[in-house]
Amino acid sequence: MPTEHLAHEHVFLGADHQRNERRVWLVIALTATMMVAEIAAGSIYGSMALVADGWHMSTHAGAMLITALAYLYARHQARNPRFTFGTGKLGDLAGFASAIVLALIALLIGWESLLRLANPVQISFSQAIAVAVAGLAVNLVSAFLLKDDHQHLGHSHGGHSHGAHSHAAHSHGAKAQPAGGHHHHDHDGQSHEAHGHEGHSHHGHPAPTAGIDNNLRSAYLHVMADALTSVLAILALLAGSIYGWLWLDPAMGIVGALVIARWSYGLIRQTGLILIDATDAVADLQSEIRQRIETPQETITDLHVWQVGPGHNAAIVAIATANPHPPAFYKEKLAKLSGLSHLTVEVTPVAA
Repeated sequence: MPTEHLAHEHVFLGADHQRNERRVWLVIALTATMMVAEIAAGSIYGSMALVADGWHMSTHAGAMLITALAYLYARHQARNPRFTFGTGKLGDLAGFASAIVLALIALLIGWESLLRLANPVQISFSQAIAVAVAGLAVNLVSAFLLKDDHQHLGHSHGGHSHGAHSHAAHSHGAKAQPAGGHHHHDHDGQSHEAHGHEGHSHHGHPAPTAGIDNNLRSAYLHVMADALTSVLAILALLAGSIYGWLWLDPAMGIVGALVIARWSYGLIRQTGLILIDATDAVADLQSEIRQRIETPQETITDLHVWQVGPGHNAAIVAIATANPHPPAFYKEKLAKLSGLSHLTVEVTPVAA
């Protein structure tokens, strides 16, 4: 029979992929402009404070370049069949790499601060404060641009893909098996497939909720790390200029390094779990699937749920039942689940 209507795409980009991409490029431009201005002014006027802060901003600009290129590549390769489940997880890979860079920056800040504690240097307080205030202003504007409220509901940009696809295979004539024997399916009958496409409003189903975009979050954390160091520097420099406490500036640097390291660890852990398909990231969705499917007559014998992009998750559900229904019956039970974008259902009849 004709199967053209069953074909679909696997575009699992974030709900605001293109918007976020544009904003990251804008922030890179702001950061790079500030970086060049500081290095140039520092070289002309002999200010090491300006030069040092300029090179510090360059590390964050480089890390955000990873974010921007990941957005660009994921969008251009969204329909490349080489990527079995699309390119939605490229953002998590970029976020993981960026988090490692953030950890290295924290180490460098901490090390430099320890050196300054051991060997204090004279500080030009007024000039250093001016540099820190200018940097903070740029960081606050950048943070505003990169802030993700995770409240947007909409289509997956970069391809107008359907928000949810489901594949359900129901085997007729399969040999009866006891529940739990899901690793040994023996299908010797005719197989039918049912595909559903949920996501567009005219289908009567809600579009997937926007999930956490770890690629954008990594860029946001780089900006916030820079803003934090600026705030701590301003406080330390103000106190140092009043009381002459030269040690306070490197001490604040150590505090900032510890906070940035903590942010880095959190991002590494979150993106790492997604990259290895750990269940921690989708535990709530797994539980909801079991609640909606399992009954005294129907048991889920195999369940896999994993994230394939921001706000998009895939699932494979194997059901053993003495009273089998067509796959569309079970698909309908899960149709309203937010964020479930790719579903495969297998139904195995068992003896009563």
